[in-house]
Amino acid sequence: MHTTPVLNTSTEQLPASSPESDVVLRTVGLTRRYGKITAVDNLDLIVKRGQVFGFLGPNGSGKTTTIGMVLGLLRPTGGHVELFGIDTRRDLTSPLRRVGSVLEGASAYPHLSGRDNLRVWAMIAGGVPDGRIDEMLSLVGLASRARSKSRTYSLGMRQRLAIAAALLIDPDFIVMDEPTNGLDPAGMREIRQLIRELGAMGKTIFVSSHLLGEVEHMCDHVAILKSGKLLMQGEVGSLIAQGTALELQTTDADRAEAVLASLEFVKSVTREGVRLVVETSGDHAVDVSRALAQQDIYLSELRPRQSTLEDVFLEVTGES
Repeated sequence: MHTTPVLNTSTEQLPASSPESDVVLRTVGLTRRYGKITAVDNLDLIVKRGQVFGFLGPNGSGKTTTIGMVLGLLRPTGGHVELFGIDTRRDLTSPLRRVGSVLEGASAYPHLSGRDNLRVWAMIAGGVPDGRIDEMLSLVGLASRARSKSRTYSLGMRQRLAIAAALLIDPDFIVMDEPTNGLDPAGMREIRQLIRELGAMGKTIFVSSHLLGEVEHMCDHVAILKSGKLLMQGEVGSLIAQGTALELQTTDADRAEAVLASLEFVKSVTREGVRLVVETSGDHAVDVSRALAQQDIYLSELRPRQSTLEDVFLEVTGES
């Protein structure tokens, strides 16, 4: 279940570890190269206590490689990781005692029940308090199937079992790599609700995913990665609020589309049924209304269009 971490054995003089603060995870110039390929490029991340933090990026963007370095499974080519204010080049073991992880493709012993799987993982972790196993089975909604062999579990149930295993040590920081990947909509909803519950309990959660809608619904902060480079990080609501699209309906959609497309502050005009969606370079609602009125085109509806995380992602990554 646990892979032996790769420890730094160099004689490089390391700075003293910083005292613990509200920053749970910090990466400083984190880099990982495979020959001529740079999988993670000078990555600076900050995850604070109590956040449900989404780590977004297309497949192959470096998310899993980053997680490997955070958990000590991969040695960085450059930069370093700090957990709970501790530079993991100096000390990896003590901060990892406070970290639980659910990695993509995590497997259970198929011939064992859900409860017996957790017993095995509890022994590997060095033991857990009495009652902890049943408490975690209840938390993830598997109490009624605790005696069933895990080979009879659905993919979503196996994923919940993996989360229960990660929670056995009562970690302060939980890392999840693509926790809803391959699940049906019902399974995705179950995992999303569970992650929200863990966040409400005060856990700090780091969720890697390429499923934008899922991240928007369960995370309060997000970072966007592409080709190993950090493009953006911040609070989800603030990033979405940066959208500058307007949705409108006029007395003459054809003429309005031509007028709006000619304005220098308009980036694009698209049709959605009888409505026009206008992407502008700033807050230009008054200018749009004025430009149309000057051409005897009048508005029957004008409102800001709420951006989604997908809109932000597509804009900053240039994905289509």
